[in-house]
Amino acid sequence: MMKPVEISLKYQGKIEVMPKVPISSYDDFSVIYTPGVAEVVKEISKDKDKSFQLTSRWNNVAIITDGTRVLGLGNVGPEASLPVMEGKALLFKYLGGVDAIPLPLAVRDPDTIINVVSALEPSFGGINLEDVESPKCFYILEKLQERMNIPVWHDDQQGTAGAVLAALINAMKVAGKGLDSKIVIFGAGAANIATVRLLKAYGFDPKRMIVVDREGVLHAERRDLDAMMFSHKWKYEIAVTTNGFNITTLDEAFKGADILIAASMPGPNTIPKRWISLMKDPIVFALANPVPEIYPSDAIDAGAKVVATGRSDFPNQVNNSLIFPGVFRGVLDSRSSKVDDAMVIAGAEALARFAERKGISPTYIIPRMDEWDAYYELASAVAEKAVERGYARVRLSREEFRLMAKTKIEQTRNKIRAIQNVD
Repeated sequence: MMKPVEISLKYQGKIEVMPKVPISSYDDFSVIYTPGVAEVVKEISKDKDKSFQLTSRWNNVAIITDGTRVLGLGNVGPEASLPVMEGKALLFKYLGGVDAIPLPLAVRDPDTIINVVSALEPSFGGINLEDVESPKCFYILEKLQERMNIPVWHDDQQGTAGAVLAALINAMKVAGKGLDSKIVIFGAGAANIATVRLLKAYGFDPKRMIVVDREGVLHAERRDLDAMMFSHKWKYEIAVTTNGFNITTLDEAFKGADILIAASMPGPNTIPKRWISLMKDPIVFALANPVPEIYPSDAIDAGAKVVATGRSDFPNQVNNSLIFPGVFRGVLDSRSSKVDDAMVIAGAEALARFAERKGISPTYIIPRMDEWDAYYELASAVAEKAVERGYARVRLSREEFRLMAKTKIEQTRNKIRAIQNVD
């Protein structure tokens, strides 16, 4: 197997732009470009929404980053972030049939980023924010969602939260848990803050969630709460709305808890077995990469009934790559103007149902990334919810959206295979 740098040197990047209209003679250019293109321009000038019908905008997504929070590498800058964004674009295309354009930005100021991204709206059907540091990422997402009339998504927030919920729905069925579960949220970065919000929207009681950051348990009487109100209002809101037990120590947090969702520092001993043993027949999601906070074997030895990680070499991989391609397939097919928590929940429920139909168990609670049909189900559920929420410019039935997604994704994979065979 070639090494990553060797692959990059050989191919000089992971993606390219190819024409999709036939070109058989010189005369074709007069239709594709000038003078024929003027007719298309006139149509769009009379109705901007026709840009979704007459150009590739309907299937284009911008992958936006400032390079401040790249993978586990931190603040590497926009140029160094480009290989990751190209990889993301490849996943968008292969898994969702979406044309995604990597656009690392050489700006750090959040309001400048907001202005730049907003100005890109006429070219794209959606925006995917990626690897932006916290808490700046929350502010940027909120402002762009308010300002733009296309879906704006932060994959480190909504994608991870959606994957967690999809897996948790089935994990609770396997382990005999319910919405009244006591949940420890270990780590208070973008992923887990969004997970708290999504779990609350799904029906979990925030008072039964205990959130842990680097300084310990979040609670309404912590000494840094006043400073947090100004430095990180999103974490502040969690501190005052969760932890109805008024727990202040980690042992108290884990004692009798039903569910652990960890997205924090890589392990393997970030979470010791002793904490798991304090829990009650627990569900353990240890999602740090490349090494989970606790290895599955150790969590099971300590009493865990279901264990999930972010890795593909362990059972139950919880990864946002199972979420974002299908979500964007759904919002693009429906020409949705937004993507909200209700749509993420609809997609998570579709994934959970897909796995349940196949037969869930302690080692299978969520589909794998190579179960292609799962993406069609997720996409159609999201598109249907966009129609229901009044965001869709295209209004079709769920089955029609499913067939549309399946056709688009299968055509994309066939094209990729054909190109690879030629090469």
